[in-house]
Amino acid sequence: MTKINIQFTRFSAFYSPLISTMSGGFLKQEGLEPTHSVAPPGKSAIDALIDGSAHVVQSALSQGIASLDDGVKPKAVHFAQINEKDGFFLTGRKPEPKFKWSNLKGRKVLVDHGGQPLAMFKYACHKMGLDYDSIQAINAGRDMDAAFRKGEGDYIHQQGPAPQQLEHDGVGHVVASVGEAIGPCGFSSLAATPAWLATDMAKAFMRAYKKTRKYINETPAKEIAKAEAKYFPGIHPDVLTKTIAFYQKLGCWTPHVEITKAAYEVTLDVFQHIGRVKRRYKYEEICALPPNA
Repeated sequence: MTKINIQFTRFSAFYSPLISTMSGGFLKQEGLEPTHSVAPPGKSAIDALIDGSAHVVQSALSQGIASLDDGVKPKAVHFAQINEKDGFFLTGRKPEPKFKWSNLKGRKVLVDHGGQPLAMFKYACHKMGLDYDSIQAINAGRDMDAAFRKGEGDYIHQQGPAPQQLEHDGVGHVVASVGEAIGPCGFSSLAATPAWLATDMAKAFMRAYKKTRKYINETPAKEIAKAEAKYFPGIHPDVLTKTIAFYQKLGCWTPHVEITKAAYEVTLDVFQHIGRVKRRYKYEEICALPPNA
């Protein structure tokens, strides 16, 4: 077995296409023994690629956009998609079966202020006809879940399975999906160095990843959740199953692995909307096609 080191920027059920390369045994089938880590607070997973501690990382196209905005050519390339839609939810204090985004006006919303989640949330508001400045956006940092549980805010903006766990615990009710509001876009991606992408390990990884994407779309959510359970201690099995089932239905885990130019262009639209992209960078400045497996 050859060791392959994978690092996540965030670790949630939203990234099941990458998690399941490990939990589903697909990497081992290709002779790769995976280890995984999560980037420490304040550090980018891209740093792990540069210092050699990771071979492949879960990242986002916004990383490449930010580098180019700073006048720096990215040292890593984004070569495959993980999610082609936003995976965040809005959870409120009470059920709202006829929820409208205008319901957020004047309300206190604990918003994830990470670079891309915040940009996407603002763009979702724009698409839904809501002025972002009309809400009381609260930055509760990494403790936003605990803050909501303690009674802060009227709504909270989180990735699954955190919202589903809130619902299971009777603390809140999921009222909207940001992914449904925006539609297809280049949300999260796999990144690596150009040198690694030319290796046999990269080809083996892609064979495993392609098999995983087929598995993640065709396998019952309960079976996927059972295999992933050890990666989510403290999350109820029913919660994990419900989350995975929603993402399957949402269509963020499309069968193709490449980052499409259409999805890439929507991501540029998002960052252009919030004034955080100096020019519309060419696809090839940030993305590359997957290695030929």
